[in-house]
Amino acid sequence: MRIARFEPWSYIDLLNRDLGRAAAEDSARAWSPAVDILEEKDSFLLRADLPGVNPTDIDISMDGGVLTVSGVRLAEERGEDTAVQRVERSTGKFSRRFTLPETVDADGITAKHSNGILEVIIPKQPEMKARKVTVEAT
Repeated sequence: MRIARFEPWSYIDLLNRDLGRAAAEDSARAWSPAVDILEEKDSFLLRADLPGVNPTDIDISMDGGVLTVSGVRLAEERGEDTAVQRVERSTGKFSRRFTLPETVDADGITAKHSNGILEVIIPKQPEMKARKVTVEAT
């Protein structure tokens, strides 16, 4: 007699995989690019993976201490004779919002797009140094 081990978690893993597929199908309508945020001595650096996105289709705005990166990745044109076997790359509109500290210089924000990577450089304001005020006697 052979004893089979029952692992209920394997069924949950299967369910998660199936739900992930369903979510991937819905992600064609809206998607969210991966982002890294690095803090350097005098600035913050935001890097977003945006392969296939035209730089003219990217909007970056700063309002009320919130940086918004949004845009659209358009679907590729397919000919009538092309049969789609699998579509995994998301297309459509995207938007990411980031709350920034009060120490950033909103007027100095710059951005560049190269090889599918968007880099947004957010400079920090110079630190205010404490100073001592002397009181004059009159």
